[in-house]
Amino acid sequence: MTTTPTTPRASHPREALFDSAVAAPDLPVCDHYAGVEIRMRKSLALQAELGPVFDVTLDCEDGAPIGGEAEHAHLVAEMLMSPANVHGRVGARVHPVDHPSFAQDVQTLVARAGSRLAYLMVPKPQDAADVDRACAEIDHAIRVHGGGRHFPVHVLIETLGALREVDRIAAHPRVESLSFGLMDFVSAHRGAIPAAGMSVEGQFTHPLVLRAKLEIAAACHGRAKTPSHCVVTEFSDLDAVADAATRASRELGYTRMWSIHPNQIRPIVEAFAPSAAEVDQAIEIILAAQDAQWAPIRHRDTLHDRASYRYFWQVLERAHRTGQPLPAEVRLRFFAPTASA
Repeated sequence: MTTTPTTPRASHPREALFDSAVAAPDLPVCDHYAGVEIRMRKSLALQAELGPVFDVTLDCEDGAPIGGEAEHAHLVAEMLMSPANVHGRVGARVHPVDHPSFAQDVQTLVARAGSRLAYLMVPKPQDAADVDRACAEIDHAIRVHGGGRHFPVHVLIETLGALREVDRIAAHPRVESLSFGLMDFVSAHRGAIPAAGMSVEGQFTHPLVLRAKLEIAAACHGRAKTPSHCVVTEFSDLDAVADAATRASRELGYTRMWSIHPNQIRPIVEAFAPSAAEVDQAIEIILAAQDAQWAPIRHRDTLHDRASYRYFWQVLERAHRTGQPLPAEVRLRFFAPTASA
């Protein structure tokens, strides 16, 4: 009796090319901050319109008036639980761990909105011990109020002590992403970095600022975490925003960037998206590679194997995260709910 050989199931790129234990988180490329109620509502409405191509971070630190921190945390929790949170990609920034309102922020948000929180952002740690303390407080609140749902923690690197221990912070198992806090970092140098170091040009040319950005990006990539680039305060100059986002992505290795005005969101998303030519090349190579069961292939007189497949798969993932149009075959093969099941 003879049997007909069967073709093995083509494995998904995430299964074939990566160790799942060190896979980087799949986060939107833009993180938009809003702290005032009217801006929070407008940000959620825009996210509902554009889709989850950007996150919204509701801000308890800079958004709360002095003396009104508790009320503001309740407002943020209300926003998180409202029907306006369509896509479940809304997080919150709490006060620093040494601020009197930190524990109250955490308790309120976890107890009232822990089921919908995409992440909590912890600002201004002085060192890795502060991150340990913040995560312990968050996890205690989850055990008491959150039903065991361990949403991720993001950390804002804006002090000299945190930069000094950035690799330890990136290695923390509860940390998903590190952001660079440009303004506070420059201020921490007590005038040694001029105000120009906070500008759209100076933040890419001053050696101390550039060093900080590179160390954060390197720590994140070494620990499979997401590096998030700092703000551009010249929010009305959309060309400057687009240029900064392009440099952050193409030169410094950042895969995410902050927005502080709704007009910045689209230029950031577009800058972090691969070009149409890059997407087309990636599609050709990844489809051929999967059909070859991830063995080496020849594509346009160039040899490719798993090392280059990883790169081109990441191009496709970035295209998907930024809402780029993809052929139906690609969507069904790789991004349908059951594609990697």
